[in-house]
Amino acid sequence: MNFPKELPIKKIFKALIPAFISGLIVLFLILFFTPDFKVDYSFTLYSSDGKLLGASAASDGQWRFPQSSKLPEKYREALLTYEDKNFYFHFGIDPLSVFRAAVENVLKGKIISGASTITMQTSRLSDRLSDRLSDRLSDRLSEKKPVRNFKQKLRESFLSLFLELSYSKEDILNLYSSHAPYGGNVVGLEAASWRYFGRGPEDLTWAEAACLAVLPNQPSLVRPGKESEILKEKRDRLLYNLFLQKKIDKETYSLSVAEPVPDKPKALPQKAYHYLEFLKTKSTDQKNISSLDYSLQEIIFEIADHHFKRNLSSGVYNTAVLVLDTETGKTLAYIGNTGLNNADAKNEHVDMIYARRSSGSLLKPFLFAAMLDAGMILPDQLLIDIPTKIAGYTPQNSNYTYSGAVPARKALSYSLNIPFIRALREFTIPAFLDILKRSGFTTFNRSADEYGLPLILGGGEISLYEITNTYRKMMLRAQNKLDEKFPFSSGACRITMDVLTEGNRPEEEAIWQLYAQNQKIAWKTGTSYGNKDAWTIGITPKYSVGVWCGNASGEGRPEITSTKLAAPILFEIFNILPKSDWPEKELKDFEFIKTCADSGYPAGEFCKNTKAVLKPIHAHTQSTCPYCKKVSLSPDGKFQVKANDINELPKIENRFVLPAAAEYFYKQGHPEYKSLPQWLPESTASNAGEFEILFPEDGTSVYIPTELDGSFGALVAEAAHKNPEAVIYWDLDGEYLGSTKSYHQMKIQPLKSGRRGTLKGRHELTLTDNRGNTRKRIFYVLNENL
Repeated sequence: MNFPKELPIKKIFKALIPAFISGLIVLFLILFFTPDFKVDYSFTLYSSDGKLLGASAASDGQWRFPQSSKLPEKYREALLTYEDKNFYFHFGIDPLSVFRAAVENVLKGKIISGASTITMQTSRLSDRLSDRLSDRLSDRLSEKKPVRNFKQKLRESFLSLFLELSYSKEDILNLYSSHAPYGGNVVGLEAASWRYFGRGPEDLTWAEAACLAVLPNQPSLVRPGKESEILKEKRDRLLYNLFLQKKIDKETYSLSVAEPVPDKPKALPQKAYHYLEFLKTKSTDQKNISSLDYSLQEIIFEIADHHFKRNLSSGVYNTAVLVLDTETGKTLAYIGNTGLNNADAKNEHVDMIYARRSSGSLLKPFLFAAMLDAGMILPDQLLIDIPTKIAGYTPQNSNYTYSGAVPARKALSYSLNIPFIRALREFTIPAFLDILKRSGFTTFNRSADEYGLPLILGGGEISLYEITNTYRKMMLRAQNKLDEKFPFSSGACRITMDVLTEGNRPEEEAIWQLYAQNQKIAWKTGTSYGNKDAWTIGITPKYSVGVWCGNASGEGRPEITSTKLAAPILFEIFNILPKSDWPEKELKDFEFIKTCADSGYPAGEFCKNTKAVLKPIHAHTQSTCPYCKKVSLSPDGKFQVKANDINELPKIENRFVLPAAAEYFYKQGHPEYKSLPQWLPESTASNAGEFEILFPEDGTSVYIPTELDGSFGALVAEAAHKNPEAVIYWDLDGEYLGSTKSYHQMKIQPLKSGRRGTLKGRHELTLTDNRGNTRKRIFYVLNENL
């Protein structure tokens, strides 16, 4: 049997070389001559449902939107009917159109028809082709009549073949529609649809789609007057052809030709200017489908703009609002500032969502939660609220009053400063800074010593986004829905959120009752020192809302307070948001603890009234009630006694007793409080702790004001005594001033010996009660000597 001889390797190799070289040539031609559409597009922002929120022009000043993945059906039918009926049946060159154009040109003796296909027109629009056909393309883009000759048409035909080899038919349609000129600096279907009709291509009517199909053929027609009439004539002719081809019915045709054509571009939407500018620094995509809710963004913008206009007369120029989805953290509304189109606005382009501003009181809930977890407080545990001076720092409550002692939950809901200053001193500033950083704050970059105790009152800076997002995470942790690390337990977060829903607020914050309708909202206000920042944060299981009002310049105004400016906006927003139910407590996050009903501390052996409360399950309480004591009284209960003071058995009682200074203020708001009786006059017991000097604080510096008549005023010193019948004798620098009983205040005027006038420098105030107990204070006067 004869087998065919094996072909020599060399012959096979030689036979393949021409095919290989031909393939390389074709590949080179495709790569080199295929039109390239690498152009700069406009940066665009869309809502979650695909509606345009805003855009910025491309680097060359053109409004050229990124191409869409799919063309709307109305525009597709109009375009193919007008430009290229046989688009799907040719390979870049339409032989029938070429034959028709040749006959028409011969008969007329000049070129009147070019037989251009959509593929040819697309190739003329490409960037790479502009390098080779620069004159022609520049003419096209500048709306001048392009040069038309056989050589040019042959080149276009050649390049169209490569375009068809490189792209699908759908891609070619999309490329054409995205790069076709529509007059002025409007390029592409998407930009033209928004500029001329104020809506996206998918929402165009047949008349509008037909108008945009014919416009690239002569983009200068979008002008008032005669050109507009020509545009309408071209559009109506196309609509008639669509009717003849049964693409539209008679009624649609009649209604469509009655629609006007555009005579000038419309302004593009700018519903989220600051968010668009923010995304430009973060996103590399030119087309950005955001999580913003279009309707919500519009409504909240109107609310913010209304308050902005109302605040102008008060010299307050800037407002920012942020709405997050509590569960996902997605941004639903982003108003970075107000007044973009208002002549009276100032610094309106500054994005205040990420601007660093003083926090006011907004950090208090985090200290509250941290101390719950540390077992340092319970929700109803009394915190001392008296005049306080710590290392030269003298904080004040915003209402300039004192409670003496106040439950921790009330200190938070009333946003009292002094209890939280004292609490931070106990918790320590470094520990609290660590908590804040682990919560997600990135703005605390100074040392604990640099911040000091004012950190809790606004001594540090935050951004609206970070504070809103951290409150959001606290709500999620309260429901055991937070997957990321967070330095608070679910129990502590839940207690904190519950406290922030309480309607028992200061009178100036009673505004919540006007707005919060049958909905629980955890909310916190904050006003920075100098009235420069007004904050309000509100959280529900569904929405997290942050509001800031003030001046971006940092200028303070008396009207910049959270209750006047920010809180009304917050509750107005929650009124238009869907309501959400407050979640049930998960008892696995808590355990019951027996507490003193009077002090809120874990119950001690002398606590007469007790109750069970919930605390975070892993929080280990550190002390029992320090205020309930066993006391010995005379049989009639009128005096405190020692065992050896009387010849009969004393009366033993368990009593709730506060320190003298705290008791003095506490009694004013709690008439039911019973002070201990005074000691038996002949008792040998010490009276330490019986009375205290409230003001001036030891070592404080004071400036004594001048009265209207030019004379120097007086310093009002104050003391508190547990015995309402006690008499206190006042002495300043060795000079007796007088005595007081029951109500212990004394006007003092430090005098220079032998001269009338204040004496600058050190002074010593000495108080002695009728039992011989003595208290002293050193203070300094800042006034110059007279």
